[in-house]
Amino acid sequence: MSIATKTGDEGLTGLMYGRRVPKNHPRVEAYGTVDELNAALGLARATTVHPRLQEALLIIQKDLVVLMGELAVSNEDVTRYVQGGYTLVTPQLTAKLDVQVQEIESQHVSFKGWATPGATPDSAALDVARTVCRRAERRVYDLQSAGDLPNAEVMIFLNRLSDLLWLMARWTETQQEAR
Repeated sequence: MSIATKTGDEGLTGLMYGRRVPKNHPRVEAYGTVDELNAALGLARATTVHPRLQEALLIIQKDLVVLMGELAVSNEDVTRYVQGGYTLVTPQLTAKLDVQVQEIESQHVSFKGWATPGATPDSAALDVARTVCRRAERRVYDLQSAGDLPNAEVMIFLNRLSDLLWLMARWTETQQEAR
């Protein structure tokens, strides 16, 4: 089967379980932006020299797959999705981010120069990911405020993740300063 299915040629795309929506549907905008975030995190993971950061980013990327899956399901199909063995975003996923935030904050990270991204390749890549994450938050909020996303934990997860990415960027800059 070819990747070029041609089913989107008319401007529609498929959600999980076959429902068709316009490509600019708020749900598609939300999971598409999370997909961009995942790619930005992949770039940050590929460019960092810190093995611990590489590992943390890979775990986050895997959690984003959970989030994208949930966003790609219409409300009418969520029960079917869960019954099919798929996972929703839970407070436990957010708690993993909270642990990382606390860990980094305990290391006395420098916030010097934070308003101008690009001090290091690592921090620049993380700041790009952070800004994409903030856009994903806005797209998810659009869904949530329209009553099209019942799971409030998705917003909480993304908000915490953007905070964590900001801290990770400052951490890498602090590591560079220490050299």
